Amino acid sequence: MVSKVVVGAIVLVVALAIGGYILLASQPQQPVQVTAGGASFPQPVITKWTSEYNKLYPHIQISYQPIGSGGGQNNLFAKTFDFAGSDAPLTDAQLANYTVLHVPETIGGVVVSYNIPNLNVTIRLTADVIAQIFQGNITKWDDAAIASLNPSLNMPDADIVVVRRSDSSGTTFVFTSYLSNASSLWQLGSGQTVNWPVGLGGSGNSGVASLIQQTPYSVGYVEYFYAKNNNLPTAAIRNQNGEFIEPSLASVGEAARQGKGLLSSDVRSAIVNMPGSGAYPISSFTYLLVFKDLSYMTQAKATAIVNFIWWAIHDGQNYTEALYYPKLPSDIVTLGEGILRQITYNGVPILT
Repeated sequence: MVSKVVVGAIVLVVALAIGGYILLASQPQQPVQVTAGGASFPQPVITKWTSEYNKLYPHIQISYQPIGSGGGQNNLFAKTFDFAGSDAPLTDAQLANYTVLHVPETIGGVVVSYNIPNLNVTIRLTADVIAQIFQGNITKWDDAAIASLNPSLNMPDADIVVVRRSDSSGTTFVFTSYLSNASSLWQLGSGQTVNWPVGLGGSGNSGVASLIQQTPYSVGYVEYFYAKNNNLPTAAIRNQNGEFIEPSLASVGEAARQGKGLLSSDVRSAIVNMPGSGAYPISSFTYLLVFKDLSYMTQAKATAIVNFIWWAIHDGQNYTEALYYPKLPSDIVTLGEGILRQITYNGVPILT
């Protein structure tokens, strides 16, 4: 027979391993339905997380709808979604109206993918060239500005077909934030939507990737997973150090390492165009957004949401690299823990 001392020791070890979040196994196993959605940028890894989490806690069902960051934010504000995914952080004006917390969940890279027949190789681009392509100033693949960056390639005399997002998108926010930061030629500003002068619009990262795949001589921007998943080539982009960097787990992770200190002063800080050798310049943290007080829902649901997010930034990180998202740096995990501990139910912190 196992002694009470041994049982107590096992419980203590489990509690310490959990690191402070409520043991759901000790909670009443009533069914919980959680509805969430938003950014398509992290959707592949969120889908994996919800699947794995349901294996651990079958009574908790979490659905995630990849409708874009803007749609996710609006549904969170309306309390249609219980939490939201967003690559675009809320503005000061939004935070004045809604007491919402940002929890960094993962990191991704926005890549420039293209479909140039008979040229399935890596091309080099700079922020100025990308800006001119997406503003409609460079319209041919053999334009001198592109050819000079790729002297060993025989660029075709073909019209460039621009593909960009049609919905309110955090990926667009990251892409245009990078161009606003890195190119003096960019004139469209930054945001989840901009007034594109050219291009075909696709809904979600999957929609843009599909359009690129189907359209010869096209170019568009998507999160790294979607390019890899659709076997689309990606450009090497010149970073602040003057290096042409291809997107990868290592190069996106290096951008996160260079920029992680910014988040300690403001968790919403951008990490585009970071200095540092090997840093991919169009990289971003992405967030799970949740109201600070969850008293408007059942306590069982509130507890399930907070525990799921805690699990995602801890054990959930073991699933990210297989989907081309680097693991969160340890100090960003610590930052996320502190944010989660601010969430309350009827004024009482949910995490103990």
